[in-house]
Amino acid sequence: MGYTSVRRALCACVGSLLLLAAAAGTAPAQPIYPTPDPDPFYAAPADIATYRPGDVIATRPLPPLAIFPGTDITLIKFRSTNSEGKPIAATTTVLAPRKRAVDGPLVSYQTIINALGTQCAVSHVLYTSDPELMVREAPAYNVALQRGWTLAMPDHLGPQMSYGAARLGGQITLDGIRAVQRVARLRLAHSPVVMAGYSGGGMATAWAAALAPVYAPELRIAGAAAGGVPMNMVKMLEGLGYGRHPVFGLAFAAGLGLEREYPDRFPLSDQLNAKGMAVRRAMANSCTNGLLADGAGHGALELAKTTDMTQDPQARSVIEENSLALYTASVPNMPIFEWHSPIDGLIPIDSIVHTDRRWCAAGVKVQSAAIPVPDHLTAAVLGLPQALSWINDRLGGKPAPSNC
Repeated sequence: MGYTSVRRALCACVGSLLLLAAAAGTAPAQPIYPTPDPDPFYAAPADIATYRPGDVIATRPLPPLAIFPGTDITLIKFRSTNSEGKPIAATTTVLAPRKRAVDGPLVSYQTIINALGTQCAVSHVLYTSDPELMVREAPAYNVALQRGWTLAMPDHLGPQMSYGAARLGGQITLDGIRAVQRVARLRLAHSPVVMAGYSGGGMATAWAAALAPVYAPELRIAGAAAGGVPMNMVKMLEGLGYGRHPVFGLAFAAGLGLEREYPDRFPLSDQLNAKGMAVRRAMANSCTNGLLADGAGHGALELAKTTDMTQDPQARSVIEENSLALYTASVPNMPIFEWHSPIDGLIPIDSIVHTDRRWCAAGVKVQSAAIPVPDHLTAAVLGLPQALSWINDRLGGKPAPSNC
């Protein structure tokens, strides 16, 4: 199966899982949460509620890495807020070039995190031999570091690894920026700031941009570059497929992640049969490869107790709340660069276009780029040079372009 076909299959699986959750009854099974990180640094303090969003709880210097020469690495734990308004402890990993200016550029880069296990946090993965990270991410990081930019990479899935909870990612991203700027020794308190990310990372970035005026109005962010953004999870309900798919594991993980974030409103586990619960247990602490392996060949109907896919309004509201195309309470207070494939097999392109137009109508300077390639992954790579050029101009204080 080609890459685009696999992505289309994933889209169909996601939709079927969301409808599966919507069929839940009134007495849901308990969600399955990840094993807590054995490192006590990641744990929330007992007095977490006394901290303000973005307050620094603790910092830790991390060992230098040969792949990032001349770079200091710092782990920051800070206070953020989950999707139900409760305080949480979140983390961000900061790569700071030693040869950087005081108040030099800061880029909050939201990585693609397809995971349910705490060991999949960025700060852990940097110190593994994960080939995906080394091939896909490290070269781009070094381009930024060589320009004197400091990179902050938040664990935007939160402490429960709530994969699929998009709004949460936006809030953690904004609080991560606050935290980085509050660490005095990093000397970034008055830095120009830009956010960036693609796919799942683009979703956290775009949500952060839209939420900034109401969630973090004091932040002065020069722009946000978000590519391949799944703007509307509700649209993913269309064209449903319930059969088996090779990438079913990622879709199932997204359902489990939403259940972690909304245990009372999105009770997916209540609809699982014995086989479904076994797959759930196997995935509970997995990163991307484990999720794919454990879900390979499975399908929604195979793991469900019932095929009665009635839609519960409460569960559906969770999907709507994490669909940026439907969020109208605020719009970005910063310029936006948005890029995508016009025939992406994963995400509804009309939702991207609709959101761009709505933001344009509200006065946002949006520069949109349709990369003429037929799939999600290639658009990420070919759109990156334009994104980096746009980011460089925002950090340099140049007026933002718009093709609204």
